Amino acid sequence: MSYETIDQYIEVQPEPIQLILQKIRDVIKSVAPDADEKINYGIPAISLVKGGKRDTQIMFAAHEKHIGFYPHPTTMAHFEDELQAYKRAKGSVQFPLNKPIPYALIGRMVQFRLDELASGMQT
Repeated sequence: MSYETIDQYIEVQPEPIQLILQKIRDVIKSVAPDADEKINYGIPAISLVKGGKRDTQIMFAAHEKHIGFYPHPTTMAHFEDELQAYKRAKGSVQFPLNKPIPYALIGRMVQFRLDELASGMQT
């Protein structure tokens, strides 16, 4: 299915997942209230820089057993110690649905990436 908005993406998910996705969205927007929302690669993406490309976006997605969170490889590296309990890749982390979602950590990760982008470090 193809989505045009984050609202469309969220509303087709099962209700418990809708709540998690909306809370992640709210956390991101609380840190970056002026961020642009879009769908990129078929999933929710929030660009921390107006009109920013993929490397300025925080993305998240619902999967069968986890929420995928895609902040950026530099963010993943910075929070490596705090992410040890989760399955990770270079630029993503999987938050299992059978455990509490670490919303405060997500907020700190978004703030880190926002600060990094503001300082001109976009690698």
